[in-house]
Amino acid sequence: MYKKFMNAFSLMNILFQAIYSLVLPIGFGVLFSFLATKYLSAPKWIWAVLLILGTLVGLFSMIKFLLTALSGFERLEKEQETSAREKRDAKEKRERLRAELNNKESEENDS
Repeated sequence: MYKKFMNAFSLMNILFQAIYSLVLPIGFGVLFSFLATKYLSAPKWIWAVLLILGTLVGLFSMIKFLLTALSGFERLEKEQETSAREKRDAKEKRERLRAELNNKESEENDS
């Protein structure tokens, strides 16, 4: 249950950050367009330029973030699988050694 909750929380966090990295450059484009037209008397076409530029930068940022985050998520899953396999192998080895020790003790008791 805990593992499922943490995986869901991690995926939700990745999704939130991806949306944030998309929306933030667009928001800055809108803000700079507003400030430029209101206080610097820039032409109205600056809105289109900055919105397109903000959208392109946001898409690039979001895609780069998603690729990085998902590769890290896959690496984490592989590490968890490796750790679980190592623990399982160690447990099997301990059980085998205990069985051998019990066999030796029973042979000594029989003699």
